[in-house]
Amino acid sequence: MLTGSTAPMRNPSPKGLPPTPGAKPDDNAICELRAADAEMARVLKTKPLRMASDSDSGAIAYWKHEPLHDVVEPMADHVVMAYPAGSQALERRSGKSAAISTARPGVVTIIPAGSTSRWDIHRPMHVVQLYLPQRTLLRIADEASTASAGDLLERTGHPDAITSRLLLSAADSLEGSAALDTLFRQQLTDLLATRLLAAHAGVPAAPQPIVGGLSPSVLRRAIERLRSDSDADVSLSALASDAGLSRFHFCRSFKESTGLSPHAWLRQHRLEQAMNMLRESDESVVSIAAALGYSSQTAFAAAFKKLTGETPSDWRRRVR
Repeated sequence: MLTGSTAPMRNPSPKGLPPTPGAKPDDNAICELRAADAEMARVLKTKPLRMASDSDSGAIAYWKHEPLHDVVEPMADHVVMAYPAGSQALERRSGKSAAISTARPGVVTIIPAGSTSRWDIHRPMHVVQLYLPQRTLLRIADEASTASAGDLLERTGHPDAITSRLLLSAADSLEGSAALDTLFRQQLTDLLATRLLAAHAGVPAAPQPIVGGLSPSVLRRAIERLRSDSDADVSLSALASDAGLSRFHFCRSFKESTGLSPHAWLRQHRLEQAMNMLRESDESVVSIAAALGYSSQTAFAAAFKKLTGETPSDWRRRVR
């Protein structure tokens, strides 16, 4: 019996039999497997409370599920889990190996793409899950000039406060301003992939240092796109493509130039817009929230209070 299982990613063998230990991943085989969100919905017998997906990065979902006693079949995506609260025993069996650990804040669980295992969880629990395509890992490894992406390792309640905090922060971006939250999720997914390569791969990654920021003209175009009040595409892919850089290098160079990540810059810009509208107009908070792209007044108020410590209405009364 092991605590905190660590095993290389494996591919399923034919006819749904357990994968052969030590087998190398086959990209074509992985592409034919069930999507991670569909397999999780089957196993957990429910729907996620919140979920957001991006064709370039994968998906993030927040679940509340009942006790689980089932086999998770091989999936096309890597699944990374973090736990927002509480403490819950986890039991995982893969072939002849077994792991017993505890789900709690500060630990992560990883199910590599193409692997299968039986899970026993005896009480209801909350969990945030990242569904990460293998192609995203390969892209990050290439953009960061790391060594080979290697095989992700199985982890069961494995201590990793950094990855846990990153993934749990994603739950806040599952509702709110569409453009702002999409940009945040894209940055977060790339950052998580970089972290997984460094801490949870068979071949640890060592990103090369990036020196220098964006040229003035490229930075100006990026800021103009982020400031646009139209339906301009402010996704990380669009910003990087316009700069002629990979997503990885664009994020690093933008922060080198401005001191902020693209998401943090856009969040600050939206906050300044909100303050100007609250101070200088008589528009209702609902109208301002809609104008800034928030899904609801509640989502806008929560984001505003998180940054200022006050609700929009309280801030408006204080400054007028």
